Amino acid sequence: MQFKKILIISILGVFVSLSSQVNSAEYKLDIKGTHAFIQFKIQHLGYSWIIGQFNQFDGKLKYDNTDEEASEISIIIDTASIDTNHKLRDKHLRNDKFLDVKKYPQAIFISKKYKPTSPGKAILTGDFTFHGVTKSIDIDVHKMGEGKDPWGGERVGFEGTAKFKLKDYNIKKKLSPASAEVELYFTLEGIKQQ
Repeated sequence: MQFKKILIISILGVFVSLSSQVNSAEYKLDIKGTHAFIQFKIQHLGYSWIIGQFNQFDGKLKYDNTDEEASEISIIIDTASIDTNHKLRDKHLRNDKFLDVKKYPQAIFISKKYKPTSPGKAILTGDFTFHGVTKSIDIDVHKMGEGKDPWGGERVGFEGTAKFKLKDYNIKKKLSPASAEVELYFTLEGIKQQ
């Protein structure tokens, strides 16, 4: 009788372990399908917004809908791919007074913690390396959904927002006080990898 009880417990343990492995999956960002965006906005003199995005980036996402706190993401951004819909301004932003893309060709985010705050919402904390400086940053995240796609695959999607000050990343170009802070917005769709 004791052996039978131990056997049942062991089988249940294996089942729980396998269930966890099934729910935990890696997702590749849907870059080719352009279903992923990293955008930003910064005020111009306090009168309007300059809105732009980084056209080239890539990353990986690990998501477990039974253990969201185990979720992870890493993103690498090509800083020279900055695009504000104005070629002269983009050239200016790439120089050594701002992004200095020759010296700092990449910006990198690596998550450290995913903390759910309410259904579908979380705080994603990680190390953001930008302009040669690495600092911890918090991103407000909203899970938009997950499920099957029309091509037989599975997807999950998130959006998020964050803010940071230029001076915190050693960008010392004097701008108006209204332009001291950058707002980030991203929407990322991941394709489940088999």
